[in-house]
Amino acid sequence: MTSSPQTSTAPTDSKHVKVRAPELVGRRWMNSGGKDLSLADLRGKVVLLDFWTFCCINCLHVLDELRPLEEKYSKELVIIGVHSPKFEFERTVEAVDQAVERYQVEHLVLDDPDLVTWQAYTARAWPTLAVIDPEGYLVATLSGEGHGAGLGEIIEGLIAEHSAKGTLHSGDGPYVPPPAPETDLFYPGKVTRLPSGNLLVADSGHHSLVEYDPTGVTILRRIGTGERGAADGDFASASFSEPGGIAVLPDDIAATAGYRLVVADTVNHVLRGIDLDSETVTTIAGTGDQHMVGAVDNVRGTHGPLGRYDGPALDVKLSSPWDVLFVPDTAEVVVAMAGNHTIWSFDPVTGSIRLLAGTMNEGLLDGDAETAWFAQSSGLDLGPEGDVLIADSETSAVRRLDPATGAVSTLVGAGLFDFGFRDGPAGDARLQHPLGVRTLPDGSIAIADTYNGAIRRYDPTTDEVTTLARGLREPSDILVVDAAGPSDQEETGAGVDPGSSAEAAEAELLVVESASHALTRVKLPKDAQRVDEGALSTRRPPTEIAPGPVAISVSFSVPAGQKLDDRWGDPTFLQVSATPPGLIVSGEGGAEGLERDIVLNPDCPSGVLHVTARAAACDGEPGGEIPLHAACHLYQQDWGIPVDLVDTAPNELTLDLRGA
Repeated sequence: MTSSPQTSTAPTDSKHVKVRAPELVGRRWMNSGGKDLSLADLRGKVVLLDFWTFCCINCLHVLDELRPLEEKYSKELVIIGVHSPKFEFERTVEAVDQAVERYQVEHLVLDDPDLVTWQAYTARAWPTLAVIDPEGYLVATLSGEGHGAGLGEIIEGLIAEHSAKGTLHSGDGPYVPPPAPETDLFYPGKVTRLPSGNLLVADSGHHSLVEYDPTGVTILRRIGTGERGAADGDFASASFSEPGGIAVLPDDIAATAGYRLVVADTVNHVLRGIDLDSETVTTIAGTGDQHMVGAVDNVRGTHGPLGRYDGPALDVKLSSPWDVLFVPDTAEVVVAMAGNHTIWSFDPVTGSIRLLAGTMNEGLLDGDAETAWFAQSSGLDLGPEGDVLIADSETSAVRRLDPATGAVSTLVGAGLFDFGFRDGPAGDARLQHPLGVRTLPDGSIAIADTYNGAIRRYDPTTDEVTTLARGLREPSDILVVDAAGPSDQEETGAGVDPGSSAEAAEAELLVVESASHALTRVKLPKDAQRVDEGALSTRRPPTEIAPGPVAISVSFSVPAGQKLDDRWGDPTFLQVSATPPGLIVSGEGGAEGLERDIVLNPDCPSGVLHVTARAAACDGEPGGEIPLHAACHLYQQDWGIPVDLVDTAPNELTLDLRGA
């Protein structure tokens, strides 16, 4: 069943029952100068809780959305990132420390590995935001990203209200910045070989690119200022924001395009072109604004939804491009668009870009270009047959894509919440959030198994996974090298011819060991290890729900000064699916509206409900027309809700996309 969107407005003070915010409980406080804090210590401040986990691209988007609020309301607002892990690796102290440092989180962080505060605030999704007023009352809860403008309005209102009441304290907050390490590289992401034989590293944490000699030891030059920015220009003045993958174009295409390299400038949501001869950087794809799934105005100069875009690359909004790969068979650059779980293809000759594969739904689903699902794809390489290999990080999977048709299949991986460290037959093997893939000389595939700190290998001839190396700190990319330096696979972009296992054993790997801020050489062993530390799944407190008919509803309160954007029909959308698929008897799929009746299978005792909700609103008064050039906003969230079916449990599930 679909219906008109369920909306609400903030209740008036006379009717509103105030609820005290639950206490903040966790393993430790970070960025506080070693001090433990309580809500009482924060009285007099507007407090914004950001429930996040560092594997989640949506959470990383929210970190960027919060930066302007941190700066504008630095005297009245205290932001606390409540780190609530999804993967087992994210529960470790060292990993959380590294994530806060890597993403330059400039506010307090509460480390909540056991989800104690997460449960107290009834969070069900990453990210979830909660606003607490200066008197310690919970006043708003929001799920998903895209709430920057709405949060600004809530904060402004609380500042005005509590200034008048005398309950607001304006002044410095408890945030204490930690010292930054002084290293040549700072959480590097990707590496490639240049036509000269030199290496180029995406120094993501330093917002720049670093050129090394062929050994990877001596720095020759740096591209970019090293400060976060989005400026085009020469190498000394251009700026990036957490750049990622680098693709090298062949001579003829580079001559036509006017640049040799294509770089995924991840946090700027653009692709950059780099000409090594003139030493210039230009923006070649993306408007610089983030694409929001289902939103209007995703294409410059239009006022309609994006759809399956195929057009000028500079006219479309992108979303966190993470890696890029030149594909000789199509003469295009494939783009892993991590931010909206899709794969795109960019033509450097025509300057056009198209959505190649994916629906923008998050998950692991094979199929053709218009039905396949991805989850934060983060690494690309050419397979031996010219297909595209994909490290699909959030599903802990390695996928294979036909660059001509966009058809997708899975080599290793089980699902969005399934991971682990297990070798063996590919169907049973488990990875944990891999960020890179690389074809080896023998035709097998090396995998940067990032959260396991390992290099794994998938052998397509045996369909088995083994382990090549362990004990690495968040490996994020791999280059094949030998005693003379990197292989020529990186320069040409062409696939490799399968060779003997002996040839593979003689090679070395140059690994981007991101959390060590280093390039590390790893010798390929003659005999790979077989490891079995178990298959895991994400564990969160399950929601008890009745088998049979269940009503799902998502509440959405339109922010003040905005109205639902109904110019092209119902501006809301709900997608419902399940793991295992048999959990839902009927009612799955996507349709307009924010309510749905489903039927749960009484013979399936537990599973995960996957719910995606979207609502579009634009600046304007309720009941009035939306101005022609009004700013429009998309509110969206993906929930993966573990459920136990219990006969006596409620037969309804209510979620908040935006509640105030």
